[in-house]
Amino acid sequence: MRLRSLWVVRALLACLALSCLAAHAASTLSAPRALPNPVLYLKILEYYQAGGKNFVRYSFGVMNSTDYPNEMFAAAPNLPPCGKNAKSARTWVDIYDQQGKRLNGFCALSKPDDLNSIWFALEEGVVPPSYVYVELNDRATNTKYKSNLADTTP
Repeated sequence: MRLRSLWVVRALLACLALSCLAAHAASTLSAPRALPNPVLYLKILEYYQAGGKNFVRYSFGVMNSTDYPNEMFAAAPNLPPCGKNAKSARTWVDIYDQQGKRLNGFCALSKPDDLNSIWFALEEGVVPPSYVYVELNDRATNTKYKSNLADTTP
């Protein structure tokens, strides 16, 4: 009788251990991957003319753009449109000065690499803000990713 009881206890412990392992594996498989905040940097200043005026375009990139999945930039016709663009992206990107004033926005980026082509422009002679940051707004998950402050001078 004693041998049989020992066997039953071992069998129950083995089942319990397997259940715990299965639950742990299921929880780690279904857990969403945590995404980092964007790492913003100034790429180049571009001088151009438009409407008879001279402008400076401050072009930025995101060093860790490859950390973001393509799905974040897919067309999202089920979410509110961006103006008349009914197929705007799931994630919108806005550039702000250090005081929180919005300088430019992008609602139709189609892939993570497009984060390396974001910019804002000021008329030549206008003093730019010292620092800017970007915010990625994933509208499907209602999650915002805020970058570091990036310098606006080369």
